[in-house]
Formats: sequence, C-alpha cells, structure tokens
Amino acid sequence: MERVEETVGVWPANGLPATLAERTRRVYDLVAAVYPVSSMLFHSRAHRCSVDVSGFRDGMRVLEVATGSGEMFRRLVRANGKGTTIGVDLSPNMAALTQRAARRKFPRARAHCQAVDARQMPFRSESFDAVFCCYLLELLAAEDIVATLQEFHRVLRGNGRLSLVLIGQNRAAFNAIYRLAGKLAPEFWGRQVEQRVPELMERISFRILQDRTVRQIFYPSRVLVARK
Repeated sequence: MERVEETVGVWPANGLPATLAERTRRVYDLVAAVYPVSSMLFHSRAHRCSVDVSGFRDGMRVLEVATGSGEMFRRLVRANGKGTTIGVDLSPNMAALTQRAARRKFPRARAHCQAVDARQMPFRSESFDAVFCCYLLELLAAEDIVATLQEFHRVLRGNGRLSLVLIGQNRAAFNAIYRLAGKLAPEFWGRQVEQRVPELMERISFRILQDRTVRQIFYPSRVLVARK
C-alpha cells in the first residue's frame, strides 16, 4: 500500500485541505431538503446504469455509501425486496431523509440508513455482497480516497462487487466549469478524480469488469464495476 499512497501523493489537490469531512457534513446537512432535485436532473441515469451493469441480484446484502438524497438507495431497496439494503451518509440530515423516504415507500423492506464516515465504517469484514458508491470520491482528499476504497474492499465478501459512479472528465467545457466550482466551494463540489481512480482500484486488488460513460443533460458520469 506504500506505493498506492506515493501515487496519490502527487495528485493536484485543487485547494482541498487534508480532509473536508466536517465542512462537507455541514454543507450537505443544509442542502439535504433540496438536493433530490439535483439527483433527478443529473444523476438518475447513471444510477440506473450502475445497477443494470453491476451483476446485482435480488436477495443480496447490499451497502450504499454516500446515499445523498436517497434516489439510488430507493432504487436498490426496490430491486432487493428479498435481501437487506444498508445505506450510510456522512450527513445526518441526508441519512435521516433517506431513511424516512425508504420506510414510507417500502415499509416491509429490510432497509436501514444511518450517518457514518466512509473512511471508518462500523461493519464487519466481508459483510456485503455488493457495495454501491456514487459521487463521493470527488469530495475526499487523496489519502481519504485510498482509505475509503480500502474500506470497500474490507467489507466486501470474496468475489463481491463494487459499483462506483464518478463525475466524468470527457468534456472540456464541463471540466472548466467544474474546476471553477470546486475552487469556489470545494466542500460541496470537490474536484474530478475519475481518470485516476481506476488505477487506485487495481492497486487495492479490485478487478474492473465494466466501464461505462453516461450523460444526462450536460452532466457526464463514469460508471465502474469491479470485483474483489
């Protein structure tokens, strides 16, 4: 793992401090009530693609990390009626809204959402068949990306699958706008990392099985599915 940390140590930080966790938690607590609009406009197509290509099967024990507004969490709960679906988010308000919405829509589902830091999750090793994570790594400092990917690897069972959705970098105009937004409000926007994350995944012993590009309106996303 020393080699992995040497690799991320040279990443451009775009003004990110060592960790934005506390500031990010406060910002997403504030925007929790309106964030679902953003998810529906820009993220829902990538969410659907992630589930479709993940090898997901009803009856699994599934973890979603960084549930945000809960659009993806509800999608997973709906598809996993015979299984157990757990969600975590750094923001207590986001986690609470996601939990309430899932309970209201799927009252009999085995589903639970709570506030948890993805870098240190309170789950036993090899607890989940599948892990989903959408638009989180952009908000983490380089060393925290490594810690989070290591946690994903730890909690996945043997041959379990990790499905990541990252903000795309394949459109120059979008990249320029995103860099500016990231400098103005790094705790909300972070910075793009999708071109660097696949190498990290492979160094942490994930094998990438699917690599898709999805665009919704002008917003590009990259969907990666990997096996432990």
